[in-house]
Amino acid sequence: MPAPVVTRARRRRPAWLPYLPYLIPGAVLFVVVIGYPLFTNVYISLYSWRGGLAPLQWVGFGNYAELWQDSAFWTSFQNSVAMIIAMVVVPTLIGLVLAAVLFDYLGRRFGGRAAAVLRATYYLPQILPVAVAGVLWNWILNSQTGALNVILRGLGVENPPNWLGDPSAALPSVMLVLIWVQIGYPVVIFMAALQRVDPELHEAAELDGAGWWRRFRAITIPQIRPETFVVTLTCTVAALKVFGPIYVLTRGGPESSTLVPSYYSYLNFFDKSRVGYGAAVATVLTVVIILVAAVILSLQARAERREEAGH
Repeated sequence: MPAPVVTRARRRRPAWLPYLPYLIPGAVLFVVVIGYPLFTNVYISLYSWRGGLAPLQWVGFGNYAELWQDSAFWTSFQNSVAMIIAMVVVPTLIGLVLAAVLFDYLGRRFGGRAAAVLRATYYLPQILPVAVAGVLWNWILNSQTGALNVILRGLGVENPPNWLGDPSAALPSVMLVLIWVQIGYPVVIFMAALQRVDPELHEAAELDGAGWWRRFRAITIPQIRPETFVVTLTCTVAALKVFGPIYVLTRGGPESSTLVPSYYSYLNFFDKSRVGYGAAVATVLTVVIILVAAVILSLQARAERREEAGH
């Protein structure tokens, strides 16, 4: 009786195995640049530490419990709402209108080169160093020698506002600067998005008697929805962790009127030598950013599913 033939099932290689050599460098960079600092920050937030060679004293969630009763911490997050308005809501709306005007009107009337020059002009504040922008706006908004108050005095205003020194005026002034800095980013993104909108849709709607605003609302906005979510997500994250303009212009003052979480964390880290407490602020801010990003991404996925179902 012949012996049975034993066949060995071939072990199937995992589908991700060929990509492993390409994933390793990115994974290493992620661990070094993001993973390890994040883990260290969470670890330090569980201690009371004055930095340097000072000993770490275990406090568990004591820093977080103190945050719950810290009025400055809650004020910083309230000011983050103003930062979102200045860096997300207003620039996105204005940037969308500017991009449409540059693309639909100026680009067709004066050529693509004129629209490109204006687009680069709007984007210039984005590439300007924060320190340079801070010096520029400090010169404009200075209460004594600032260009704005000099103009107001020339117009007959005897006591112009102290734009960066008055608690009631500092936050709106910073918001104005942030709008100026941020507005070029959505303009560039939306102009790129408008180039992929099918012009035949606009031509058909125009033949049916639809005006520019109706075509813009019914055709253009739905077509560029993915870019709108990208702008909203990236600008919201930037608004929540904004630091440079606050540091250069107001240092969180006056009277905490422009204090934001990232600067409050910095303040505890370096000025107050409360490293563990500053790490707790940074950890909470990280969690908030992750939650906000998850909500925006889920809304984007839901909108895409709804659009696919409609088709």
